[in-house]
Amino acid sequence: MSISIEELNNILEKAENAFLTIGKFSIQKRVSLMRTIAEEIEALGPELIQAAKRESNLPEGRLTGEKARTVFQWRSYADALENGSPLDASIDTANSERTPPKPDIRKTHVALGPVAVFGASNFPFAFSTAGGDTASAIAAGCPVVLKAHPGHPETSLIMAGAILTAVAKSGFPEGTFSHVELGSIEDAQYLVSHPVIKAVGFTGSNRAGIALVEVAAKRKEPIPVFAEMGSINPVFLFSGKLNASASEVAAQYVGSLTLGVGQFCTNPGLIIARDSPALSIFTQTLEDEIAKVVPASMLNPGIAKAYSGNREKLVSQSGVAVLAAVEEVEEGQGGATVAIVSGSEFLTNDALQEEVFGPFALIVKCKNEDEIFAVTSKLHGQLTATLLATVDDVAGNQDLIEVIQSKCGRIIFNNFPTGVEVCKSMHHGGPFPSSSNSQFTSVGSDAIKRFVRPLSFQNWPDEFLPEELKNANPLNIWRTVDNVLTKEAV
Repeated sequence: MSISIEELNNILEKAENAFLTIGKFSIQKRVSLMRTIAEEIEALGPELIQAAKRESNLPEGRLTGEKARTVFQWRSYADALENGSPLDASIDTANSERTPPKPDIRKTHVALGPVAVFGASNFPFAFSTAGGDTASAIAAGCPVVLKAHPGHPETSLIMAGAILTAVAKSGFPEGTFSHVELGSIEDAQYLVSHPVIKAVGFTGSNRAGIALVEVAAKRKEPIPVFAEMGSINPVFLFSGKLNASASEVAAQYVGSLTLGVGQFCTNPGLIIARDSPALSIFTQTLEDEIAKVVPASMLNPGIAKAYSGNREKLVSQSGVAVLAAVEEVEEGQGGATVAIVSGSEFLTNDALQEEVFGPFALIVKCKNEDEIFAVTSKLHGQLTATLLATVDDVAGNQDLIEVIQSKCGRIIFNNFPTGVEVCKSMHHGGPFPSSSNSQFTSVGSDAIKRFVRPLSFQNWPDEFLPEELKNANPLNIWRTVDNVLTKEAV
């Protein structure tokens, strides 16, 4: 049930007060909270899985794995915080003999303030209520006001209950985490525009993400919106790889394209290749593999309807032909579809770069390497780009690969993008419009850095410094001291 603006204002006031209290807590207390949240989520019984299954049409096995991923996120971000990684503590000691004298300067990172998080539809656990945005904001020391996704309200409430239980058990103040259901776009805009909110985490459509960015930019105090908005994630088929294993690559590609009914922001929705006999073998195998795909229900009727409409809009574009499609599809299901277009048509029509969220792909058939280069140069920003290539292909196409790197946040060699590993080295983000800020990731412990800001202390007495900057290094974390990475005391 959606709340009133008056109730939302009360929640935001509590979040603001909680922020001031949390700022006085030790980092270890915050680490303990995160680990307790992980325990509470892990302890949730079958009611969580069954609720999500009813509300999202996702299979039990997928949801069980996603629950484990969510628990792992909380624990891994807690570990990162305990190790001091998001603090990036640095110390430059004083030198009184220098002219002029050099002061003692020490830098850490502190929380921005309360964060509004918008739950995502396609991952009801890992990217929604208790997902990575919430975990990384809490790790940063920021209270979270979570806007529940309407696609899985019961699931969201169960997850919120686990977090709130952990907050109470850990001695954190009311307002550390709040779960809200908002009834309109205007209410969501009000949340983002409220002066208490200092940052926004969002995973979803390009249209909704950009709308939030615009609201945040028009505030008296503009704030960052970290919006991951999806992309078409191009796959480049190089000649050496195709000549060696066109059929094998086609079968693997269809598996990635149709995984989870294509409902991933990293779904490989675009193929770029040179016209050749090997490409014909690839497309023939692809047709055969698509024919074997069993259609399945999408997350909800709205997404299924949008998939159907966006697919029809794209295949009706000039020069686009359907290569393969699953025809017998029931209402609410997503039928896999692959279309094909020439490189010249792609270059003249930006509509062909629109994401079709679901099991849809477009093959861009280029006449030569120059056209492949031109098509690549025209691509919008992407979360991922995949190279299916031999080592010789890579060695002989360095200029093209340099352009590909400029277009994406993660470049993949002979693998597929639909798995997003939770680790420090993962970058889940990319140049606009795939995300609103390509400098930050929404997956992995570096996601915490979105919700902190640097703060330097000059000539402060040691006893009044944050723990991570004290001479003795009581947290035993890695720090950069006079340009040397060390755990030693100063």
